[in-house]
Amino acid sequence: MSFVNVTEILQTCKENYKRGIEIMKRREILCLLAGCLLLTAAFTVKAAPLSNLAAAVEQTADSSPANNTEITETSSSDDDGEEAQAVSENTLQTLLDEMSAGSALIGNGGAEESGGDTLSDILSSAAVGSGEILECTKTEQEYAEAYEKAKNANWGYTNLGIANVESGNLNVRAVAAEDGKLVGKLPKNAACEVIDSDEFWAHIQSGEVEGYVSREYLLTGIQAKRRAQELAATMAVVTTDSLKVRAEANTDSEVITMVPNGEELEVIEVEGDWVKVGLDDEEVYVSAEYVEISSKLGTAITMTELLYGQGVSDVRVDLCQYAKEFLGNPYVWGGTSLTNGADCSGFVMSIFKKYGVSLPHSSRAQANSGTVITVSEAQPGDLIFYGNGKTINHVAIYIGGGQVIHASSPKTGIRISNVSYRTPVKAVRVLYD
Repeated sequence: MSFVNVTEILQTCKENYKRGIEIMKRREILCLLAGCLLLTAAFTVKAAPLSNLAAAVEQTADSSPANNTEITETSSSDDDGEEAQAVSENTLQTLLDEMSAGSALIGNGGAEESGGDTLSDILSSAAVGSGEILECTKTEQEYAEAYEKAKNANWGYTNLGIANVESGNLNVRAVAAEDGKLVGKLPKNAACEVIDSDEFWAHIQSGEVEGYVSREYLLTGIQAKRRAQELAATMAVVTTDSLKVRAEANTDSEVITMVPNGEELEVIEVEGDWVKVGLDDEEVYVSAEYVEISSKLGTAITMTELLYGQGVSDVRVDLCQYAKEFLGNPYVWGGTSLTNGADCSGFVMSIFKKYGVSLPHSSRAQANSGTVITVSEAQPGDLIFYGNGKTINHVAIYIGGGQVIHASSPKTGIRISNVSYRTPVKAVRVLYD
């Protein structure tokens, strides 16, 4: 073999190697373009297999002009969209033809042959997948269930809003106007469903309250969801008529109080068959068998006018309305500030001080003040006491309608609860009118 022949062979090998590398790069480009085309194609509930799509691409390429290689930007016109898709398919086929030729070249020691793998072969091959990547077999019911899961992941809201106030509450009004009738209050960080909104007002639903709030003080969208992730509390909802609350996680432990059906207790920790919960500012236990655990956000408070019986004085009505002005403000152990923080007895002491009644800063001491009455005799402005067993450790103000207002815990702050949210142990009248 002459030196010239060896040189020619080496040169040919070198050229074939370079060409093989170039074709491999084109194959990579082809895969990228195929992915782009599939992503921009119209998706249906039951998508066609990739092999079928490939066959359609090849058929379109055979009937399209060879020099049509520009991809136009998709517009609102259906014709323009179809043209762009046809152009994309033609470009894809052109690259495929070159890739197929290169594959044959590499696989046959440099002999260029027509034919080789087609787009259908490539997309249907095991190397790419089964061709069923886009196939969806979910039923309508499965989609509905998926929707509900997604909704629950957003704490039950489809368009979440969060009250974004420094302190106190966001006013909910009957109409979208600053002088609109007050129909409720959305406490700081409480959640709502945003029904509709404009530049200045949002129409919302929260709990039993529906009305309008200022957009200036309402978080929506991703900001609301991020805030909710910080605020969402895991709650245990009582599912039995009267749930025993115990000091320790066993049935031999002392029963501290009873909690009625439907009441919500903040979960601190799940310990097997028992759930450690927060009850006002205490940590206690309930049986896991009689509660349902879920993640919840706070909601609005109704401002329906209090319905008082005969003989209720204006001072009692005024005292209750004054106390409600501080809803949502913080709980601080040992505190007496209605704005910066108070504990249960500090809150009561500061409210009654405005009306000339001096009370000690202790729920037990307050329980020994005034005149003892039954809970059924309580009028707005009377005091309701709760205890750890027989020992009093919490006080609230009765506001009528079967409700009390109290500084509950660091988590909830000043809130309104049902009078029987836990079993009352004593009622006292300190306001004489």
